Amino acid sequence: MNAAQLMIRCLEEEGVRYLFGVPGEENADFMMALEDSSRIQFILTRHEQGAAFMAEVYGRLTGEVAVCLGTLGPGATNLITGVADGNMDRAPMLVITGQGASTRLHKESHQVMDVVAMFRPVTKWAVSVRNANDIPEIIRKAIRVATEEKPGAVHIELPEDVAKQLSSATPLTPFNSRRPVADEQSLDAALELIKQASRPIIIAGNGCIRRRASQALRQFCHLTGIGVLNTFMAKGAVDRNAPYCLYTIGLADKDMVGCGIDAADLILTLGYDMVEYPPSLWNPNRDKIIIHADFLPAEVDDHYNPEVECIGDLAATLTQLNKRLEVRPHLKFDLSQQAAVRRSMTEEIEAFKDDDADERIKPQKVLYDVRELLGPTDILLSDVGAHKMWIARYYQCDEPNTCLIPNGFCSMGFALPGAIAADLVYPDRKIMAICGDAGFLMNVQEMETARRLNSQLVVMVWNDGGHGLIKWKQENEFGRHTQLDFGNPHWLALAEAFSWNGHLISRSSEVKSVMQQALREPGPSLVVVPIDYRENQLLTQRLGDIQCPI
Repeated sequence: MNAAQLMIRCLEEEGVRYLFGVPGEENADFMMALEDSSRIQFILTRHEQGAAFMAEVYGRLTGEVAVCLGTLGPGATNLITGVADGNMDRAPMLVITGQGASTRLHKESHQVMDVVAMFRPVTKWAVSVRNANDIPEIIRKAIRVATEEKPGAVHIELPEDVAKQLSSATPLTPFNSRRPVADEQSLDAALELIKQASRPIIIAGNGCIRRRASQALRQFCHLTGIGVLNTFMAKGAVDRNAPYCLYTIGLADKDMVGCGIDAADLILTLGYDMVEYPPSLWNPNRDKIIIHADFLPAEVDDHYNPEVECIGDLAATLTQLNKRLEVRPHLKFDLSQQAAVRRSMTEEIEAFKDDDADERIKPQKVLYDVRELLGPTDILLSDVGAHKMWIARYYQCDEPNTCLIPNGFCSMGFALPGAIAADLVYPDRKIMAICGDAGFLMNVQEMETARRLNSQLVVMVWNDGGHGLIKWKQENEFGRHTQLDFGNPHWLALAEAFSWNGHLISRSSEVKSVMQQALREPGPSLVVVPIDYRENQLLTQRLGDIQCPI
């Protein structure tokens, strides 16, 4: 077999199910091999960036690798934003790009650039195949690197002449390796700090929604009662209805959930990534006692100096702490502040549930109704924009991986292609994406992909005719904003052009009924809401005047 065929065989052996992308001349051998004999399903996308976002969401939802594909030159550069987003948001994914023949890579040549060097800063590993016989090792290493903690993107380049090389090599057999676990001394030290604390609190990061960590965390909270603040990407790590769920932390402004941290004398960070919410915002005086439990040692940061580090599989760490707590449960905590925080945030979430505004609809009302309509395992995907901040604060979850927010690299254009991948993974669940009008139009071409696949999904666009988040931030810092308004298409005509269902909402009382219809009707649906972003500054004012509940 040739190298391209061998690569396909190796991907099949690794259990790869989907490949998203846009082919080109330089990966034609790979595509022919894929079409001729592979069980892997190829999803033709309308842009490489959409392919990368689809692979990212597949990886986040399953913990397994999907492939995104592009050719050399512009195909590779089009991939890189989605790849960077997936890598920083800890999604296992494999990027495969074509390349010109190895005989012309040493000189100036049509469309040739150093693609591997370009991908190195945004992947865990990047390599170019130079010999067909190396492919089984390269694929095995790539999948292992992509899926081991912390997961991320890997890149393989296949030059067009190497793709034609003949090889008698065979795929390597995948195997599961056991993760290291935290040492007994650090676990005992962590337990002593917990026993000595009066007002401990947990910051749960995205590591808590992978593997068995969420289940172990819930048991830990059941044993201790300690409250949990989840980052944007850790929604659902604990059940939103649990008394120890203190909702979401991550807004740059001081929020009432931050009052729980202010009062805490011990912070347990579990699976926490600084890229989501830097410690300078929650430990400005560098005076918090911190236990760091994660798969990797703590990043060096002046505001983050853990007293104890429990390094190893996070679920195993929590399980071992749970065993210790079951035999030594003598804990004396004052959790009254945390209970007050939960009560106050619950009131905030419910404050506008009966709002009946017309023309412009409050974000809080929309999200309350969306939460009522989606079940515990249904999936909401957020794009990046002002709506992301509202979703982070007001949309809470029952289960892990049921609200996907890009919060490391924070790339706009994520949600529509991501929703297509989510529907492939969970065709029996309701899938909804919420986008700003700016972010939606960045990958609007994937409406055709959704129609071609007959994706069962709903995209809600919050329509304000401008870059709302940038306005919000500029107004907060400068008291004014630059020119950020733009025109939008005729939304129903856009839906019709792509053979989508289309709906316009004109007042708050219509949100639930229109969304119910969109979620029931077959095929993809577009729902457009005129959003009242005057609430952005009102929220900023409320947060600026916040008084910690007691």
